[in-house]
Order: sequence, then C-alpha cells, then structure tokens
Amino acid sequence: MTKDQQTVLSVINHMTSSFHAGDIDAVMKTYEARQSIAFEPGNPVSDAAIARQAFQQFSEMAPEFTYQGHEVIVEGDLAVHIAPWRMTAKGADGTDMSASGLSVAVLRRQSDGSWKMVIDNPYGNRLLAETAQ
Repeated sequence: MTKDQQTVLSVINHMTSSFHAGDIDAVMKTYEARQSIAFEPGNPVSDAAIARQAFQQFSEMAPEFTYQGHEVIVEGDLAVHIAPWRMTAKGADGTDMSASGLSVAVLRRQSDGSWKMVIDNPYGNRLLAETAQ
C-alpha cells in the first residue's frame, strides 16, 4: 500500500475503534462537516447533528464490526475505501443481532494533508441483492 492508502485505511480503522469505544466526538472528527452517511439503505443523512445522534443511538446497541478485507484506491485528493463487513450487536430487548454488508466510503484530502470521509455507505451491496431477487 502507498502512504496515502495506509493513511486512508487508518482513518477508517480510527473511526471504527472510536465507535466501538463509544467516542462519538472522535467518530465525527473522521468526517467532513458536510458529509453524507447512509444509516439506512438508500436514505443518507447530511446533517452532522442528526448523524451524531444516529451514531449515539446505534452505539447503545454495543455493535462490534469486523472487516473481511480492505481495498483503497487513491487518485489525487480523492480516495475510495471498499470493505465487506460483519456486525454483531444487542437489540433493545437484549437479543443478539447480526448484519453484514459492503462498506463504500469516499474520502477527501484536507488542506492540512489529513483525510476525512465525505460519503459513507455501509450498504454498498444493496443494489446487487435487489437485482438478484
């Protein structure tokens, strides 16, 4: 991996570990102020306050994410991160939950050289699943 690819991957890993720790402030710092996050398939959220609230509510389920590989493509000041993921969590009633998907995130290099997410879609495989039906 190039240095830029490694840096992009470290942003993703930092966001994930911050989320696991319940540090929503650190999670939000991995995103640009103007971002789009799909907390539900096909329904992205662009308001940072709503995104923060959604992350907070989701973290109460104590989700644990694992990735089954990472692909990072960088071109200039843009990057895309693609990774299949699995999640386990506890529902509000204490029942075990699980889900999986394909994360597709677009990141942009900032003026200070760091990278932040602009688009985060953990449901990147949704259209494939719909066409297979």
